[in-house]
Amino acid sequence: MAGFFKQIDQFLIWQSGGEKLYIQPWGKDGIRVQATQADGLKALPGALLQPAKVSSNAAIEIHNPAGGTTSLHVERGEIGATLTNGKIRAEVTVDGLLRFTRADSGQLLVEEAPSFFPRPPARQWDVRDGDLFTLKVRFAAQTGERFYGLGQHQHGFLDQKGCVIELMQRNTEVCIPFLVSSRGYGLLWNNPGIGKVELAHNGTTWEALATRQMDYFVTTGDSYAEILEHYADATGHPTPLPEWALGFWQCKLRYVTQEELLSVAREYKQRGLPLSIIVIDFYHWTRQGDWMFDPQCWSDPAAMVKELRELGVEVMVSVWPTVSLNSIHYDEMAQQGLLIRTEHGVQATNISSDIQPAGKVPVVFYDATNPEARRYIWEKVRQSYYNIGIRVYWLDADEPEIKPVTHENLRYHLGNGLEVGCIYPLLHQQGFYEGLKSAGETDIIALSRSGWAGSQRYGMAIWSGDIRSTFASLNIQVRAGLNIAMSGIPWWTTDIGGFFGGEPANPDFRELLVRWFQYGAFCPLFRLHGYRLPAKMSAGYGTGADNEVWSYGDEAYAILRHFMFIREKLRPYLAAQGKVAEQKGTPPMRPLFFDFNDPEVQPIDDQFMLGPDLLVAPVLEKGAQSRAVYLPTGANWIDAWNGDILAGGQSIRAVAPLARIPVYWRQSSPWFFRFDA
Repeated sequence: MAGFFKQIDQFLIWQSGGEKLYIQPWGKDGIRVQATQADGLKALPGALLQPAKVSSNAAIEIHNPAGGTTSLHVERGEIGATLTNGKIRAEVTVDGLLRFTRADSGQLLVEEAPSFFPRPPARQWDVRDGDLFTLKVRFAAQTGERFYGLGQHQHGFLDQKGCVIELMQRNTEVCIPFLVSSRGYGLLWNNPGIGKVELAHNGTTWEALATRQMDYFVTTGDSYAEILEHYADATGHPTPLPEWALGFWQCKLRYVTQEELLSVAREYKQRGLPLSIIVIDFYHWTRQGDWMFDPQCWSDPAAMVKELRELGVEVMVSVWPTVSLNSIHYDEMAQQGLLIRTEHGVQATNISSDIQPAGKVPVVFYDATNPEARRYIWEKVRQSYYNIGIRVYWLDADEPEIKPVTHENLRYHLGNGLEVGCIYPLLHQQGFYEGLKSAGETDIIALSRSGWAGSQRYGMAIWSGDIRSTFASLNIQVRAGLNIAMSGIPWWTTDIGGFFGGEPANPDFRELLVRWFQYGAFCPLFRLHGYRLPAKMSAGYGTGADNEVWSYGDEAYAILRHFMFIREKLRPYLAAQGKVAEQKGTPPMRPLFFDFNDPEVQPIDDQFMLGPDLLVAPVLEKGAQSRAVYLPTGANWIDAWNGDILAGGQSIRAVAPLARIPVYWRQSSPWFFRFDA
């Protein structure tokens, strides 16, 4: 249906019937698009920050049928309108269809799918309940287009064209609704609700199951780096990474007592091994939602933290967002409306194990979308952990991990779960970041199992969740890590060796652990964790077998030790990449096509760059003693193990015995050192 245009300030507005479409310049080379069936736009939760400035050439033009342009209100009869902001232009037809192009060349970036009988409209609003709609927005397919980003997923693809991606937070599945296209644009679906995106060969469809309005942001740039910089400008730049976080992190499921934890840290130091962070995992507490150490197992945590800091080791403690109905805080939090409520039935969002009483208990998640609840949680964390010197937190289970997965039955401070459910981890992270900032901290990093668009601005690192201990899983993590990097998250890691199913005495698992450890040494963060077998029981819950680097036999230990010291030598280089991430939003770990305009690198998804100078080709197959490696054009390369110089633009067969992972430096790199030295 034909509509009419008007301009109000920097908004280009198209209206037809009950739908209003609002288009405005947003930051440098970006455009924000919103639409509603209501009288006007509402201030709804999202990822976008207010932009500092738009591009200098931002302009709106409304085109008359007789030619010429005007910036005044024009009734029906015009042929369309455009909004230009730097390198991007939005074109709107009289029928309200949107098309985004490069302003300098006219090159098509992305366009809404044309709708004509009997096809559905490009923007389809189906009434759901009250002022909530199920919304679908359809974009036309473009031949050869590739899609990256969209968070972290376990489907095993780097290019996600042809995939259906669930917009929902789950353990191992991190929803960040920002995609980067090989056609030179990035698109943020600025909607915190549950839905999906279909990246089909016959078109792309974004769907929100329950929303009040449409909201997305499109940007372009001359490179992938520039697109990610615009995204960081729009959603927040990564915070500075503490230098000490670049070292080795030791973790297992779980250290039960203070003395056990200290004995492990002391052993690392006695062996002369580098150790930056040691982790106190779950069930160190009295009850879920008490947020305090169990004094029977942790008699003097302040003294423990003091000793570890004297050893140069930070303590990270796991903090869950769950509250047991037995918690000392449950009644107060329930009365003050600080917990997620249920629309129907008992107020419990999971059944979990606990320590006191031992066994299964119903738990409720606190409501991170409520600012008062965030302040309440931080105050408890401050009293129990921060005041004794702990400043690094592991935000586990913060999807939130509800069971059963019935988002429509959750009532948050911000609305129904279907409408706002994906934003929970972002706001949970915000509470910890703001708490640490208010306490005067400047070196802030937390480890989270989930995230959303903008998590990078709250000092968040993300890990890939509770994954399997298999070569197939290792293979998947390489692609998952590259896509989360393309989603604006620079600091990422995995459970080295996988979480489920590894037995240290098993030779096959030892091989996997070594290969995973080698890969982990070149990830942005370097962290050993897992639930090792055979399981042990202590204090009512499993602890897992030993998971220190000396737990895997002498051969494996010698290799792991060597890679720990390679990582130590890499720390200045990684710190420099951290500065670039902070300033530009450039992820340290990224696909080869990020740095090289070489068509041969486009399909490569099992190699990556760590910064601009280091090419890494992890060994991902059991029993492999070599692997194929492609060296991109645009550089000559130095084998990090033997110093051989190799020309770019060629495929080689790299030797890869168990003690070696193929790694190559740019010949021009000032950071070069040999790994066999």
